[in-house]
Amino acid sequence: MGANIAQTAPQQSGRFNPTRHVRGKLIAGFLILVPILITYGVLSFVFNSLDKILQPIIQLIFGRPVPGLGFGIIILVAYVAGLIAATYIGRWIISAVQAGLLRVPVYNTIYSASKQLVESFSGTGRTGFRRVVEFEYPRRGTWTIGFLTNTIEHEDGQVMGVVYIPTAPTPNSGYVAIVSLDEVYDLDMPVERALRFCLSGGIVSPSKFTRRPAVPQTP
Repeated sequence: MGANIAQTAPQQSGRFNPTRHVRGKLIAGFLILVPILITYGVLSFVFNSLDKILQPIIQLIFGRPVPGLGFGIIILVAYVAGLIAATYIGRWIISAVQAGLLRVPVYNTIYSASKQLVESFSGTGRTGFRRVVEFEYPRRGTWTIGFLTNTIEHEDGQVMGVVYIPTAPTPNSGYVAIVSLDEVYDLDMPVERALRFCLSGGIVSPSKFTRRPAVPQTP
């Protein structure tokens, strides 16, 4: 009898479990579909947002909205602008236009901030994110990754670090923290990897990295 129990136990443990089977396949399926759906959602948001910019003009010309045409026109304009910027005369024209926009009240503030933010994420210009840092935030024992954008000095001589903290999954909607530079650490992590780290919600992360005390921002 004991032998029979011993022989039937493995058979019972190997029985097909419909609930476990369905749950396992659903989890595996969601692991495949969720990144695809998130990517589609982000691209769809960008596409629709850009497409809507020119749709009023397109509707005025054609008498009805033409889905996708606004997006295509913006992509074409961006390409042409890139071609123009590659020439000496083009760069001079763009600089003149930018200088004119910076003289327009109210608009100049928004344009200047937007331009610096775009240059920061693209790594172009002097305002680009080049230093990935880590500091304890929002409480002791919890560490946050950010980009050191500037250093300022208080009237008492204390040096403070201005850190841009990106948010996941849209790092451009982050916020700014001003923290004592003594509490900020430089990380040996490229900006591109830090952005991927934020975009993925920490899933794409390095196995290890080293840090060192931050120093004041050089001009």
